[in-house]
Formats: sequence, C-alpha cells, structure tokens
Amino acid sequence: MKLFLKAALCGAAVTMAAPAMAQSGWQPTRPVEFVVTSGAGGGTDLFARTVQAAIAKHDLLPVSVVVTNKGAGSGAEGFVYGRGAQGDPHKLIFATNNEWLLPLVAKVAWKPEELTPVAGMAFDEFMLWVKQDAPYRTAAEFVAAAREKPGAVRMGGSQTRDTDQTLTALIQRAAGVRFTYVPFRGGGEAGVQLAGGHIDGNTNNPSESIGGWRGSQVRPLCVFRSQPLPAGAKVTETQAWSDVPTCVSQGLAIEEFRMPRSTFLPPGVPAAAQAYWTEVMRKVSETPEWQDYVTRTSQSSSFMAPDALRALMQKETAAAREVYAAEGWLVN
Repeated sequence: MKLFLKAALCGAAVTMAAPAMAQSGWQPTRPVEFVVTSGAGGGTDLFARTVQAAIAKHDLLPVSVVVTNKGAGSGAEGFVYGRGAQGDPHKLIFATNNEWLLPLVAKVAWKPEELTPVAGMAFDEFMLWVKQDAPYRTAAEFVAAAREKPGAVRMGGSQTRDTDQTLTALIQRAAGVRFTYVPFRGGGEAGVQLAGGHIDGNTNNPSESIGGWRGSQVRPLCVFRSQPLPAGAKVTETQAWSDVPTCVSQGLAIEEFRMPRSTFLPPGVPAAAQAYWTEVMRKVSETPEWQDYVTRTSQSSSFMAPDALRALMQKETAAAREVYAAEGWLVN
C-alpha cells in the first residue's frame, strides 16, 4: 500500500477564507456536527478537535461546531450515523482508511462509495517497535527470530483485522515468517504491553510510543517509509525521529505503509457544499495550528482534494483485498 506524500504549504491569508468560500454558493446555516469515528482521546478525536480549534481561531465558519464521538465497532457507528444523515451537509465525518477498509472485513450498513469525500489531511506513520532491552538491534534480527520459531514472537496491535494487524500480515508475507498477533483496545495499550514485556513487538505510530521511547522502555527498529522522517528535535537524549532507519533499508520489503486522516460528508449533499468543506479543510491545513499538530504527532501533512482521496481509496482497497483474501478475512 504505497502512499504518496504531497506537502501542504503554510499560508498567512487564512482569515480571508470565509468570504472566498461563500462564493461556492453554499455555507452552513446552523451549528455543524463533527462526527468522530473513534472514542474520546483517540487519534481521530484529536484530529477533529484540532480542526475545530483552527476553525474557531481563524473564523473559518459562520456557525459553531460541536464534536460527537461515535467510535463503536471500529468506527462503524459513526459511518452508519453519517449514512443515515443523507443530504445533510452540516455533519462532517472524521475517519481514517477504516471508511473503505472496514467493509471488506465486517458486515456493515454502509458502502464506502456512498459517503461524499471531502479531503485527506495527513498520514500517520508506522514503526516497528521492540522493548528497550530486546536483543534485536535491527528489523532483520527481529525477523530472523520469528523465522527460527514460527508463532513464538508475539506482535501486539490495535484491535482485530484493523490497520495494525494488516501491517503485521504484510510483514509476515514480505519476510516469510509467522507471528502470534495479540489485539488490544488501542495503540496506547499495545505500547504499555510491550514496555511490560507481555508482547515482543508492535507497529505503533510514533505518537503512540513517544513516551515509552523517551522513558527508555521501548525503541523503534525502523519506520515503514520510503525515506527517513524529516530532521527535527531529538526525542531522546541522543536520537530524533529522523535517526530511525527505514524498514526497507533493513531488508524488510515494505517500502511504505501509512494511515490517512480523512473527512467525509453524508451521501447526497449538494456539490456546492462538498466544495465548501473541501476549501475549509484546505484552509485548515495552512494554519499554524495544523502544522503544530502534525509536528507534535509525527504525522506527514498531505492535503488531498476529493478526486485524489477517491483514487487513494480505490488503490488501498485493491491492495487490501489481496491481503485480506490471503488471510481469510474477506466478508464480501
């Protein structure tokens, strides 16, 4: 699932956005609801609340915004809710690639193409993590240990048949190994379990394990990216994110794996409303608040308009279907 990064540019003319967007022929006339397809405090929740804060600070909407969390069923609750709000452009759905991948592995009450794409905003990176005192110094050594004792190495992750287990399956296919996958309620819990030695590895995002790395509890072996992360401040006393080597450079043939931050509207909304919200998201991506957010969470900012988001959905769906079929996960 190789995804492509297009860096967003910071701009200064954010406060002029509202009059310009009014030219689209539509703008909200009542309070807007941001529907978060995760629980409170999760990554998608933080994504939505960052957008909400940027909109409020730069006066990008003429109405107020309320955030509601509907994360049950790996986010299915939020998508079903959005599907049921057909034609209502006052509800914006905040998601990842669970909008189009979850229907492949679970019986759900919406189809990915039914919701109206608005924008992709950023990509969450993934890393291979081990306990600080683990004997593995490289991804190659970790894979070699798994190959020596099939099923003995325990890989933890967030939920079942979600992004973490998908990446674990890709590692198994690429390296010809077999792990025992242990699902947890989220990446934070997977990080705690790794620090305690209850699992041998996980594929957490940088933000999910930054505290454990700083506290010398866990350490990253590699990042699933074609190039190292950009240079920045040191996370530990001696290392920055940019010092983490790519997994492909260590012999693990997965050049890139990322999770997009995406937004949708319900089905059947006016085209002018879709255009309006795409422009709002574009303006948000240019604010200092958004740039601070992606820096703090070690994400890669990448704005995608609806057509680009649709293309990503199609590409990821095709790639995931192949993996899921091999794993026996497909439900349709």
